Amino acid sequence: MDETPEIPRDPNEHTLLEDAYAMLTGCTMLALGLVLMKSAGIVTAGVAGIALLLSYHVPLGVGLLFFLINIPFLLLGMRVLGREFLIKTTLAILLIFGLATLARASMDIAWVHPAFAALVGGTCSGMGVLALVRHNTGVGGVNIIALWAQKTRGVNIGRLHMVLDGAILLVAATSLSLAALAWSALSVVAMNLVLVAYHKPDRYLGY
Repeated sequence: MDETPEIPRDPNEHTLLEDAYAMLTGCTMLALGLVLMKSAGIVTAGVAGIALLLSYHVPLGVGLLFFLINIPFLLLGMRVLGREFLIKTTLAILLIFGLATLARASMDIAWVHPAFAALVGGTCSGMGVLALVRHNTGVGGVNIIALWAQKTRGVNIGRLHMVLDGAILLVAATSLSLAALAWSALSVVAMNLVLVAYHKPDRYLGY
């Protein structure tokens, strides 16, 4: 009886355990970045920033708004990037806000300089996004659009993030003070420079 030959596993492919640990690590870094920036009164960009701004005008919580805004982007991710991406990204979205809530309940940050929060918080967030992206996971609307553009158009994910986040900051300018807007812009630059510098798919074969 003929047996179908077993297809050898790609040695560059991540294992389930590696994916799980990367998701936990990436979400923790993102949550820490969000806590630092929130403690300094900085509004970050991306869907989280949009949700925060909307929460000032509608009677819904930031977490619920974040998830609702992400629904159409999650559908785009399922259609273009696959079911695995959708499942991982949905879990990441829930985990990020769960960890952020746990972090704020576990730490009492009395004061943090906005420059430190922007640079360190933005860098932590960028490293978190990097860990997730390398394991085929997104963190919400802007990230999903950037991943889609990278995979279908070859666009650099970090540069596209900067363009999209810049547009979001322009909208946020209607609700932020000039100082808060400037520090928020610095945090966005810090986060996206991590992706520009380190996310080069042709150098990384883990997915």
